[in-house]
Amino acid sequence: MAVAPSIEPLLDDVRDIVRRDAPHLERLLEIFEQEARVGRDWLAPSLHRLAPGAAILEVGAGLMLLSCQLAKEGFRVTALEPVGEGFSSFYELQKLVLAHAAKGGIAPEVLPIPVEQLDRESRFDFAYSINVMEHVGNVALALERVGRAIRPGCEYRFMCANYLFPYEPHFNIPTVFSKSLTEKLFRQRIYSNTRVGDAAGLWKSLNWITVPKVARAVRHLSGLSASFDRSMLEAVLLRAVDDRQFAERRSPFVRRLAKGAVRLGLHRLGKWIPPFIQPVMDCSMKRRAQAH
Repeated sequence: MAVAPSIEPLLDDVRDIVRRDAPHLERLLEIFEQEARVGRDWLAPSLHRLAPGAAILEVGAGLMLLSCQLAKEGFRVTALEPVGEGFSSFYELQKLVLAHAAKGGIAPEVLPIPVEQLDRESRFDFAYSINVMEHVGNVALALERVGRAIRPGCEYRFMCANYLFPYEPHFNIPTVFSKSLTEKLFRQRIYSNTRVGDAAGLWKSLNWITVPKVARAVRHLSGLSASFDRSMLEAVLLRAVDDRQFAERRSPFVRRLAKGAVRLGLHRLGKWIPPFIQPVMDCSMKRRAQAH
């Protein structure tokens, strides 16, 4: 398999701009840089199967780093991301990224809408999202809209939390049966959390998505099928040990648990654990090819 193009030159350019024009955003950029690296590696097998210049949709593009990188690689990229107003750090940084991309001719087309409003038919050869589907307002409608937007025979691949696993990764708390009961038990830890920014808004956005809910929703969508990769638990455990930034966003208990599992080699058993109880889902939703 060919080696994936490095995202580092793009990240270096953006980092230089931030250091020069907005040094107060360096820490935020550092977090998103690492997420972009991990995302590019995760996407590598799927992107390798695409033809040069293929049309790609990123659902929930965030800072647009990955979308800009894929545009730089020659793909025709559309980045779906509701663009906010005001002067928040996130949107200030996003604006710098897009300005740099526009200057270099690698800016994606931006769709500033929620995924539930996506209305494009058979336009994309591949779609993906990373840590987005747990925040959409209507999972079934989102899957239907993206499924309609990809071409027959093509795939929407997404990674997100699986809430059948009893752990909430944004707030580092255990989950207890339901979102409402978990909120009652951990209200103080949720709403006093300063690390996540808008704790109340983030908590409200969580939809408690699960592998069975996704599988059930896709079964009701004509011409679509879903499969789930089993390797995510191993990947998450290794990242909790090897990725400093990722580990710092986990609780001490989770870090100790991950280190112990990796030290004993238990992370390799992850591929035998059913996807529906793994902490992260890696779902591939495919649209059936048209019969000739």
